[in-house]
Amino acid sequence: MHFLKGMKNTVWTHFDTFITDAQALAAIFMLIFFAIKSYEMMAGDKKMEIMPLLRPFGLVMVIIWWGTFTRVLAYPTDIVAAKTESLFDSGQIEVNNLRLQRAKLMVEVADQLTTIQAETEIAEKEADTWYGQAWDAVTSTVKEGFASVWNPIVELKNRMQVGLQLLATYTLETLAVWILRICVYIIFIIQIIYSTILIILGPFSVAVSILPAFRDSFGTWIARFISVNLYSGIAYLVMHIASLFQQYAMEAEITRYQQLVDSTGDTMEKMAVFAGNGLLSFGIVIVTFLIGGLTMLTVPSISTWIVSTSGITSAASTMGRGATNATRMARRMIAKF
Repeated sequence: MHFLKGMKNTVWTHFDTFITDAQALAAIFMLIFFAIKSYEMMAGDKKMEIMPLLRPFGLVMVIIWWGTFTRVLAYPTDIVAAKTESLFDSGQIEVNNLRLQRAKLMVEVADQLTTIQAETEIAEKEADTWYGQAWDAVTSTVKEGFASVWNPIVELKNRMQVGLQLLATYTLETLAVWILRICVYIIFIIQIIYSTILIILGPFSVAVSILPAFRDSFGTWIARFISVNLYSGIAYLVMHIASLFQQYAMEAEITRYQQLVDSTGDTMEKMAVFAGNGLLSFGIVIVTFLIGGLTMLTVPSISTWIVSTSGITSAASTMGRGATNATRMARRMIAKF
């Protein structure tokens, strides 16, 4: 995030790329505008009005002070982003603590499963020795009773592949975390690209708005610029809400892990059922990571709820299609595992 902020500040320094061209274009449009107004007054269609004649001068001043104007316009959105970022950082501390606690419990569960696996291997070897020496001397009733004991031991041994289960669990969680991170990076990078394009080409929108036919272009540009700059504040807010989901999921899994490592009750049976799931995870945390990542892709749509703009809506539709494709890809990858 520090890198993205630095990149944004660096890119925004190129705001004056087309300032000279926009000023020349504004001068031409001012001459056309005054010619139109003069003709209307000479023809008697309209009376002399001072305020409309001052509007082109104000727009030219905006172009001249374009860097200051964009910074002032982005200041409220920067305040929103700073507050939501602080809210996210405070919640992320609790999430990190819960992740550490959950990781320790996962290690304890893995250690217990390893111990149980060793016990089953010893039981299997002892059973092999006894089976080879005494099998011929026992009756069929004893053989059937031994089979009922032997089969669960072998089955439990096959299920206690702790190393592979732990690897699969870490792989899925790492994949889910990276999906979340990539979605976050996509939103912030898109914001930098959109805002940079708006800043560099914005002076043309101001110059064109001098003409009566394109009067609304400047107001549309302001709405789009504010909407794009709200991406940061909304993104941090979405991440904060996602972190609340993660806290709930981790607390729920921590409770379940504590029940597994609890020595009271039938520990062997609980561990066997848990190990039979194929993963050393209940999957709740993984799901919250995926939900948080896919929700991040809706930030452009959420921004249009606050500041309605037609141009950003089309961009949000593109992001929605990207979210759908990402969902399908995630499902395929999870299905492979």
